[in-house]
Amino acid sequence: MEDSAIIDLYWAREERALQETETKYGGLCRSIAFNILQSREDSEECVNDTWFRAWNTMPPQRPGVLPAFLSRITRNLSLDRWKRTRADKRGGGQLPLALEELGDCVPAAGSVEEALALEELTRVLDRFLRTLPERECCIFLRRYWYVDSTRDIARRYEMAEGSVKSTLYRVRQKLRAQLEKEGVVL
Repeated sequence: MEDSAIIDLYWAREERALQETETKYGGLCRSIAFNILQSREDSEECVNDTWFRAWNTMPPQRPGVLPAFLSRITRNLSLDRWKRTRADKRGGGQLPLALEELGDCVPAAGSVEEALALEELTRVLDRFLRTLPERECCIFLRRYWYVDSTRDIARRYEMAEGSVKSTLYRVRQKLRAQLEKEGVVL
């Protein structure tokens, strides 16, 4: 079923929208949630919460790109759950490692001033990603948006895992240089 038809089902408040969404995007959302949470049960709950959030958000919102809309909801819900479950302990998995890798070139948000600068950082990052060759951009997004392991990225792009790590390192170095050039305080 086309995305526009699924969105129309949401707007018509037809429960079939949830079934169609599950059929078409369940795998994508589960993958995102699992990469962050490393727990099938928690991932399943986040995906179910995604469908609930989508149901409550449409209307009034009409997403332009349904998979991006659902991915963002799933990712945010999963990150929130990850933070809650690890409030008192350091967790394993890909998320801490991915955040640590990015920590050298992206400032942490903590103060009000940093929160205000987040919007500018988002614009700089968006411009930066548009300058990358498609493959580098995809590898970067698979690692830092979808939180895929370097092994999974290597398999997806038929590369050696070391090549993926080298590519990510070079892209992070380019990002760091771009952020410094644009005056983003690191």
